[in-house]
Amino acid sequence: MSQDIVDKTKKTAGLYFKDVADEKPFELWRSFDKGLARDFSLFITGQMYAREKIPHKTRQLITVAALTVLSRLDELRLHIQAALNVGCSPQEIAEVIFQTAIYGGVPATNAALKTLRSVLEEKDLWPLSDDR
Repeated sequence: MSQDIVDKTKKTAGLYFKDVADEKPFELWRSFDKGLARDFSLFITGQMYAREKIPHKTRQLITVAALTVLSRLDELRLHIQAALNVGCSPQEIAEVIFQTAIYGGVPATNAALKTLRSVLEEKDLWPLSDDR
């Protein structure tokens, strides 16, 4: 693996996952298999998330939408934090979650909104301002 991919992985992971208190996927993977954890991280974070075809904000909003529809709440929590880290507003994230009700159903949307609220509470960003 090239040093360029390693550097991109570190830079993107730092951008997305700084200040994340929860266990990061890399830490989970590493506890089982160090080599595979490195390979996953280099591919997912260093090659996919580091691509410059779309902005990081857009990439994270897409990720939030997909994880909401799939009801993957642990991973959603992580990517809500990443979305905030790359400059998405809580209102933008909520709007994306509301949009998914059409495709994933209201129960998935409600669960995702609860996850969003929990993250915002932890970051002292809740309640939202009345400027909604």
